[in-house]
Amino acid sequence: MFWKKKEDGNAFPWEDLQEVGQLEDIIELSKEKPVLIFKHSTRCSISFMAKSRFEGGYEDMGMSIWLLDLIKNRSISNQIAEDFGIKHESPQVLLIKEGKCIYSASHNAIEFRSVKQNL
Repeated sequence: MFWKKKEDGNAFPWEDLQEVGQLEDIIELSKEKPVLIFKHSTRCSISFMAKSRFEGGYEDMGMSIWLLDLIKNRSISNQIAEDFGIKHESPQVLLIKEGKCIYSASHNAIEFRSVKQNL
């Protein structure tokens, strides 16, 4: 886990998704608590805005949150699309519960309050 400072100075508890094998761990973890995956392109201004808006609205709801750098790890994104039957988009959030994707959003639709409503 790494903690990234938000603009307001508070830390944000992202788990770093870097290996395809971590998806199995995420699926198992989702049977205990909700898991959110944020697919982020470090070369896209829309992705930076969506990530910033998500972090700004975040409140600890007891879920595990994972950040996927799409530029470094596109193969993981492809595996996510296959495993959960969700078309790849960037940026994109997926809420995983009981091993299934129960909510996804992309681009300007990414907001923490929408994730919260689907918990």
